[in-house]
This record gives sequence, C-alpha cells and structure tokens, in this order.
Amino acid sequence: MSTFWKIFMIPNRNIVYTVPLTILSGLIVGLLFDTSGLRDYVLIVSILMVYPLMIGLKISEIFNLKYIKLINTSLLINFISIPLIAYLLGFMFLRNQPELFAGLAIIALLPTGTMTVAFTLIAKGNVPASLQLTVVGLVIGAILAPWYLLVMVGQFIPIDLMQVFQTIFMVIFIPLIAGLITYYALLTKIPETTFKEKIKPKLPGFTAYGMIYIIFTSISINANRIVSDWHLLLLAVFVLFLFYIAIFSLSYFIGKRFYTRENCISLVYGTALRNLAIGLGLAVTTFGADAALMVALCFLFQQQFAVQFGRIINKSN
Repeated sequence: MSTFWKIFMIPNRNIVYTVPLTILSGLIVGLLFDTSGLRDYVLIVSILMVYPLMIGLKISEIFNLKYIKLINTSLLINFISIPLIAYLLGFMFLRNQPELFAGLAIIALLPTGTMTVAFTLIAKGNVPASLQLTVVGLVIGAILAPWYLLVMVGQFIPIDLMQVFQTIFMVIFIPLIAGLITYYALLTKIPETTFKEKIKPKLPGFTAYGMIYIIFTSISINANRIVSDWHLLLLAVFVLFLFYIAIFSLSYFIGKRFYTRENCISLVYGTALRNLAIGLGLAVTTFGADAALMVALCFLFQQQFAVQFGRIINKSN
C-alpha cells in the first residue's frame, strides 16, 4: 500500500482515538464558532458514508439460507433480546432524556458493524456465516427499525414514521443499490480477487471520514448545550457500558451453549456489534444532536469490547 493510502487509512485504523479527538475538536470549535451551516450536508454525507460499505455485497448473500439455524438465532437476539435490553435500560435511565433514548434505540435496531467480518476472521470464526448474518441483519433491521422506534420511544418523543422511512431509504437502500451496481460493474473490468485485495480494504477509509464529519457536526452545533449539561455525557457513557456488557454476555452465553466455537464467534460478532455508521446518519438526520452523541459514543466501546472478546475466546480454547 502506498504512503498516501497508509495516511488516508489512519482514521479508520485508529477509531478508538479518532472518535474522542473528533468529539473534543467539535466541542472546542463549536464553542468558538457557529457551525450550524454544516448541518445542511449531513444527509448527503451520510449516504456517501454508507455507500462504500455496500460495495462488495452480493445479491446471493441476501437469499442464501445455508446457515438458517444461526440466522434464526441471530434474528431472535437482534430483534427481540437486544431491543428489549435497550428498552429496559432506556426506561430506567433515559426517560427524561428522550433523544438519548432514541439514540440507544437506533443502536439496538441496526445489527452488525463494519468490522463484523474482520473480527470474526481474526478470532477464527465462521466467516461465510458472518457475511450472511451481516447482510440479513442489515436488510431486516432497515425494514423493522421505524416500527420498533415508534414502539420503544414513541411515548417519549414524537416519531414521524414517514420521515424515518424516508431517511432509512436514503441512508441504507440507496447506498445498497448503488453499492451492488458498482460492485458488479467493477467485476466487468477487474477480477474479483483484485477487488478483494486492492479495492475493498480501502473502502472503510472513506466511511471513516464521513463519520468524522457527522460526529464533528453533531457535537459542534450543540457544543454550548453539551458543556452546560455535561451530566448527559456521563449518563450516556454509563448506559452504553451496561448495554454492551449485557449484549456481549447474552450472545456469548447462547453461542457457547448451542453452537461450535466457530459459529459462536460469528453469532457474537453478528449480534453484539452494531452498525454505528448507519445509526449515526439516521440519528443526526432524524432525531438530533443528543441521539447522534449517543451513537457516536458507541465507537468508544464497541471496538474495545470486540477486541477483548476475541482475547477471551482465544484463551479459552
């Protein structure tokens, strides 16, 4: 990889540092300057942020039911257990902060992150199954999310179903369709091995810069409120810590009890990891700064939990 690409990929390869630095810079700049004009470009940046993640998905992966038992288990966890955990935590701690509650609900409804397959590969899990869980979870999550949001937080914050549907269509399905078209167009020009080795590893780098823009925008335009209500930050961190402890523990218990080691790893990473890139775009365009802050803070937790789980599973075998 050339020096340019090595530098370009720094934010994506150092998410654990990129996110807090972005939050800090957003606070400082937001306190000094008016950045409200950045909000006008959030939706288009969200679409462009998700688009690279969709390049490389195959239509066959959406309809392949080879791992049907594992898929069914992941669906039960992703769309019953995890939303229930989020609702209970939100009801206990965030009833008076409806936007934070909405952010937590969004996190709970969009399974599988950009690193799901990568972490599965590193931990020597079932990679083909991980791909299947990623695609199925994303598509079903996009369809169910508006209705779940209405049920989970509709009593605490107004939910415009049409706006949520429109945002999800623009942030998920437009990039999905564009990604499929791009992928199959590329395969007419280059071999699939070339795509996997030279192009696909670079795509998350583009997503990282979109993520930086959205986090920076959502923090900076509300910097004064965040500083004056600093306890909201502590509350969000506390709830997210409990959330990730709960979902990683649940997924691991079920995976270890009913599946082989390889499928257990795929199940954990296919459920406990959430799609934060898409969630962030949905939060900031639909619910506002506090919801986006809740999703942004997940970047501080998710990668660390994934790494620690990988270490634990490798030591136990």
